[in-house]
Amino acid sequence: MSYQLRREEVLDGDRLKAMLEESPARAAQAILLAAREGVLDAQALLGQILLDGQGIEQDQPLAVRWFGIAAQSGHLMARNMLGRCHEHGWGCTADATLAAKYYRGAAEAGLDWAMYNYANLLATGRGVAEDQVLALILYRRAAELGHAKSMNLLGRYLEDGRVCQADPQAARDWYRRSALGGDFRGQFSYATVLADQGHIDDALDWLRKALAGGNLSFCGWRVRPSWAQSIHAFAS
Repeated sequence: MSYQLRREEVLDGDRLKAMLEESPARAAQAILLAAREGVLDAQALLGQILLDGQGIEQDQPLAVRWFGIAAQSGHLMARNMLGRCHEHGWGCTADATLAAKYYRGAAEAGLDWAMYNYANLLATGRGVAEDQVLALILYRRAAELGHAKSMNLLGRYLEDGRVCQADPQAARDWYRRSALGGDFRGQFSYATVLADQGHIDDALDWLRKALAGGNLSFCGWRVRPSWAQSIHAFAS
């Protein structure tokens, strides 16, 4: 069956999400048509579904091409996704230096995800010289824009006093905000703080949420001895 969809239907996020859940192939057809007509959001979305193989045959090299087309016209998430592809070697040769270039451009234009990804490279010295100070600045900027993963990492810097004044209360607040934002690592960090303060029941509630979004192996290596017995009892 052939479907005829208006551009505004393709670009409506809620409708597109429903289409992808109900009929991935139909959504892919609509996205492809709009991408060919030059709709930037559709071009970026086409790159994403080609990367994931959602509703369309997976083709990572072609995904890179569509991300590139949208990025050249100024689509920031497409530029960020080019960085992801080059960082991980999805459909192209892995190149952390090139990934950093794409992340930096999108970050400087204000995209929170690009700030987070670029900060990750800066924090680990991949593709760029290690720069913990700039990484912290970018995590903070992204966190202030509402980026949950950056909130958690900002909390880590503040808890450890890494290239900044240690501030346990501020760290706890960012962990809480990250947890409420749905990041499973933030949920685990917040659970850890609560457990250290003796709030084991509340900690286990957040741990349950973290396990639902993450995995036990992630949680296991960060468990504090003071509440490891409670964790294992909960997980068994």
